[in-house]
Amino acid sequence: MATKPNGTTATDPTTNPPVNKQTYNPKSQMYNPKRIPKYRPSRRHNRRRCNCRRCFCQCCFWTILVIFVILVLAAIAGAIFYFLYRPQLPSFSISSLKISQFNLTTSPDDTTKLTTRFNVTLSTKNRNKKLVYTYDPISLTAESITNQIELANGVFPRFISAPNNVTIIHSTLSIVSQVLDVDSVSSLKSDMKSKSGLPVRILLDTKVVVQMDKLKSNKVGIRVTCDGINGPIPKGKNPTVASIANAKCKVDLRIKILRWTF
Repeated sequence: MATKPNGTTATDPTTNPPVNKQTYNPKSQMYNPKRIPKYRPSRRHNRRRCNCRRCFCQCCFWTILVIFVILVLAAIAGAIFYFLYRPQLPSFSISSLKISQFNLTTSPDDTTKLTTRFNVTLSTKNRNKKLVYTYDPISLTAESITNQIELANGVFPRFISAPNNVTIIHSTLSIVSQVLDVDSVSSLKSDMKSKSGLPVRILLDTKVVVQMDKLKSNKVGIRVTCDGINGPIPKGKNPTVASIANAKCKVDLRIKILRWTF
């Protein structure tokens, strides 16, 4: 009998499957100057970056910590100093102000000049029990309140103010042939017509050294402003006495940082 062919063909297990042969192309291994190599990040470079960041963070941390510790120590030292010495600013008061000369003269070329003479007496008190104040020479200025026109100036010499001590400051302020502009002349003439008298402000500028037992501070600037003074203009040779019933003096520290004064 004849056998019918089967639909499936048997494969010989002894035969090997086809293998894809790779051919060697020498051109692929040749140097190509136009070919851009692939970027591979370096691990060493990343480690350097991490180390730099750590060093920067540590420096910032220690810097902030040191500044914080210094501020805390300064606050503690300030608190101890306050409770030991109880520091207070010196007090100033004006005792009298006399105007012995006040002349406005106009020359033929329409130039107006001012000549004045003031006698002022002030007192200052050191209200501290353990602090000593050493004052530099004091610069005194009399000015009009309306337009801050300088009316007279003078200087009081250096002195030392002991604890609970009162020092009398007597000085003569003057100005000779000070040329004024038109606005200053008109403003000054308007103030001179006031019934209550010419409104005057007295300014004192100086520097002070504070001594605590064997310790001394650096020089600190102070400004004393005395307001509420009204002085009538003298009409003859007799000086006039200014009204100081409402006079008050204010003491301000003048702290200079670089070019700015506070």
